Amino acid sequence: MTLALNFARIISVLAASLMLCACGAIKLGYNNIDEVAYWWLDGNVDFENSQRPQVRQDIARLHLWHRGNELPRYVDLLQRMERLASTDITSEQACAFIGDIRERVGVLSTQAEPAAVTLAMSLTPEQLTHLERKYQKINRDYRKEWIDIPPAEQRVKRVKQLVERSETIYGKLADPQREAVRQQVEQSSFDAQRFMVERQRRQQDILQTLRTISSQPIALADARNLVRGYLERFNKSPNATFRAYQDTVVQENCRGIASTHNATTAAQRENAVKRLRSYQEDLRELAAQR
Repeated sequence: MTLALNFARIISVLAASLMLCACGAIKLGYNNIDEVAYWWLDGNVDFENSQRPQVRQDIARLHLWHRGNELPRYVDLLQRMERLASTDITSEQACAFIGDIRERVGVLSTQAEPAAVTLAMSLTPEQLTHLERKYQKINRDYRKEWIDIPPAEQRVKRVKQLVERSETIYGKLADPQREAVRQQVEQSSFDAQRFMVERQRRQQDILQTLRTISSQPIALADARNLVRGYLERFNKSPNATFRAYQDTVVQENCRGIASTHNATTAAQRENAVKRLRSYQEDLRELAAQR
């Protein structure tokens, strides 16, 4: 399970954030994803020598599958983005792209599930303690960076993030465009503390699930059912209040994406088209390297 979620997170961030990064960085990052994924996972659970060869093999197989099966789908996604880049878009169109990316991450998690279950069944109590401590550090860092700061500082950080992301695709934003981003952040429902609570729920959920799988002899089918149950709760929180909050934030993000795009100039949109075409070429090249 840890393999499925973390590898999916790493590889989907690289693939889905193409428009946010330099092309060369994406090529280098994607071609080295095996090592990135392995060391991320090792940092979470501290692999034993007996586990390492199997984990590396499973990651390599998953990477090969993703290169041949998923990268062409991202090319299609970028082509659809390109077709809309020269015109105004609606928040519904922006949300459709977000939905497509989520779907691809879900497919990747499903593909990784068999290897993830096998790994989960081999984890030791010490490794789960290591994972729990890793989560505690992540939570401390997140609290320091996003919660234990004045609201005004938090808003400044969010504006900076959004402006930088927009500028990687459109080029330099003008002052009125930056102000529009600032207003979006001011009106946002984003709540770092609420997100933190849900993150901790997920962490405890995965730890409990892994302990159930690894603490006693268990049939493979039962282990898979436990993993699927966790993934369902990960994708759809059992907390109805958080689900409503999450839906609100997603809708706000979709409106923000559309608003930012619709405020761009013809030159900025032309720059976006060029970037998207370049990313497509890079993905085709990566997909052919099998």
